Amino acid sequence: MTEVASLTAVDNTAKIDFSQDALAFVKTQAHDAGLTEVRESGLAAFESLPFPTRKTEEWKYTSLNALTKQNFNQAAQNFDLEDASDLYVIDELDAYRVVFINGAFVAELSDDITVPGIEFTPFSQANDAQRAIITTHIGNIAETRRNLFTALNNAAVEEGVLLHVAKNVQLDKPIQIVNIVSQQPQPCTAFSRCLLVLESLAQATVIEQFVSTAQTQNVLLNQTTEIQIGDGAKLNHYRLHTEDESSLHFGGVYVDLNRDSQFESYQVALGGKIKRFDVLVNHNQPGSHCEMKGVYLPKNDQHIDIHSYIEHISANCTTDETYRGIMADRAKAVFNGRIHIHPDAQKSFANLSNKNLLLSNKAQINSKPELEIYADDVKCAHGVTVAQLDDQACFYLQSRGISRPEAEIMLSFAFINELLESIPLPAMRKKLRPLLAQQFSADEALTQHILDEDSGVHSGDEQA
Repeated sequence: MTEVASLTAVDNTAKIDFSQDALAFVKTQAHDAGLTEVRESGLAAFESLPFPTRKTEEWKYTSLNALTKQNFNQAAQNFDLEDASDLYVIDELDAYRVVFINGAFVAELSDDITVPGIEFTPFSQANDAQRAIITTHIGNIAETRRNLFTALNNAAVEEGVLLHVAKNVQLDKPIQIVNIVSQQPQPCTAFSRCLLVLESLAQATVIEQFVSTAQTQNVLLNQTTEIQIGDGAKLNHYRLHTEDESSLHFGGVYVDLNRDSQFESYQVALGGKIKRFDVLVNHNQPGSHCEMKGVYLPKNDQHIDIHSYIEHISANCTTDETYRGIMADRAKAVFNGRIHIHPDAQKSFANLSNKNLLLSNKAQINSKPELEIYADDVKCAHGVTVAQLDDQACFYLQSRGISRPEAEIMLSFAFINELLESIPLPAMRKKLRPLLAQQFSADEALTQHILDEDSGVHSGDEQA
């Protein structure tokens, strides 16, 4: 008994001070002088933020204890390129591709994009004009006061990718940005950065894809995307998280919308050991539109936390936000959606919907939709539902000769299928359908109906 107590005491004293180690880690890295200002700002913001606990409102339902048990504040080492493409290939998708492994740009797996009006380059290869665009925009949109991991990303920013689309230019095909993490000899952190700048009346489709090798992961991926959308410009943005369930991922997307600009977002995320994703959209000028659709599917002991912040700063702007989650086994999910209507944002239209399906009595969802309105001529709505599978619907399918397990899978998939079918890219829909079917069952015989696009599996509104 004495020996056990002694071991416990040693374990308690061995806790890692994540914040102090992170500061020491980023300060000792060799940095390019061109991004000194944003790094210094990030360091100041990170030092001012306490390490989140369960008493921190923004992190109330997400424990970060795993970060205090091992020292992740070390640089990633070598990686193996063998068969890396198998992790991220999307059949029938014709796209420009750029690949990062553990935060490092991999030229061998990336395309050389030479299209008039398009500048697409890793930060490390940027020329003087591209460097000027990077220094003008980077760090100006990413908000650090609520998330210390975004502040840390600013403090460590070095490598990343710039996409700059000139005025009136429309990309002829999507750009696929792949972030791969691979198992390392010791716990470590990989930083990734993406800066998208669309000038007025430009149009682009960007796919951010996050994958990992099949081994148990010990890399903490800290990723930030900043997006500047000019007057009348439009961005279709996809974010696909399919890392191993042992992954640690802290990411954020920060968007500035200008006059009559449009941001359409599609997010699909499997769970991880800890997966936290923040999205902030600023309606800075009249006429802008934001449409966000997301699906999250944690299972086993996975955890996923999504926080969205929509700031209606100017008048005559619209937001339509829809997220659906399915939690299985002992999985936990957090959804916090906040829409803030500022005093000058008259004639705003905003709608937030979050629907959740629990497939187990041990699964959890903590959902908190918020509306904060300071203007009187607006039309806003928000709602959340949490439900289980409908026994009557299951019985109906069973009465047609479908087994109970297959009926449950069909109804679960129908719950999210409406959002999947709304994705404009056919190749993406074809990629996601079997991928998500595997989340419900590894037995192909049970998922054959939902893999058949003509099976009649459509909307699942009746479930919640």
